[in-house]
Amino acid sequence: MADAKVIPIGEGGRRGRAREEAPADPAPEREAPAEAAGGGLDQALARGFAFLRRRLTGAYEIDDFGYDQDLTDEVLMTLLRPMFDKYFRIEVRGMENVPDEGGALIVSNHSGTLPWDGLMLQVAVRDRHPADRHLRLLAADLVFQLPLINELARKAGHTLACAEDAQELLERGELVGVMPEGFKGIGKPFSERYKLQRFGRGGFVATALRARVPIVPCSIVGAEEIYPMVGNSRVLARVLNLPYFPLTPTFPWLGPLGAVPLPTKWTIQLGEPIETRDQPPEAAEDPMLMFQLTDQVRETIQHTLYKLLVARRSVFF
Repeated sequence: MADAKVIPIGEGGRRGRAREEAPADPAPEREAPAEAAGGGLDQALARGFAFLRRRLTGAYEIDDFGYDQDLTDEVLMTLLRPMFDKYFRIEVRGMENVPDEGGALIVSNHSGTLPWDGLMLQVAVRDRHPADRHLRLLAADLVFQLPLINELARKAGHTLACAEDAQELLERGELVGVMPEGFKGIGKPFSERYKLQRFGRGGFVATALRARVPIVPCSIVGAEEIYPMVGNSRVLARVLNLPYFPLTPTFPWLGPLGAVPLPTKWTIQLGEPIETRDQPPEAAEDPMLMFQLTDQVRETIQHTLYKLLVARRSVFF
């Protein structure tokens, strides 16, 4: 990987790998989340004690990106699952389009002022994929500059949005998720909801071509309305060194209560994969091909968003 050409993806551009030593003992096999959900209080307590024992004895693994699968499955997914199942009541379609094994790049729209959509997509893949796969999200530089958020993001399997890291994960056979709109998508005003922003220079397409993995377009409806962004305080954004400072009907007027997302009804639609294996080795250096594939992915996501919006009965039901 030392000779790989780095192309920025999304908002990031620097290599962001965590350097943590992984314990030598492999993590023991655990049951799928679906099995645990129906196991009752006794089984939940048994899983909890087993988790504590693994943490105390060091019987868990952390990869060289900082990903802690044991902590993610037993704690982070457990905390996020009620938001997925009960609060946003997310319907997932097209999970059969995500391969059962091997690398794949899931490309999604990005919205909602705060990145709940990325986290919910991670839960969707973990809980709804028949092969119990994990999604490794590419995140912007800002995520890794925030105290606590930095550590949690790495533990959850996120890494800096640069092509070198993404390609290495894909070549290892991982599912990688990217939201190429970056802050332009997540911080756009409510009046521009569900209108995709620019997808950058096609870095995610070049990475998929080099790793020879399929690109899976993903469209998420429901996240745009959780924090209707009606204004942006540029002065506060500059003072706090943020890309934007959102003004919504509830934030900052209601204080911490204003940060509670609205309980909208979500749909996540995963489209048919776009294969890259038939492309020649030099395809990643062809700017016209990258532009065409980038435009194809973007148009697929936008068209699916329109179809989902037309079929939606209500924002909240």
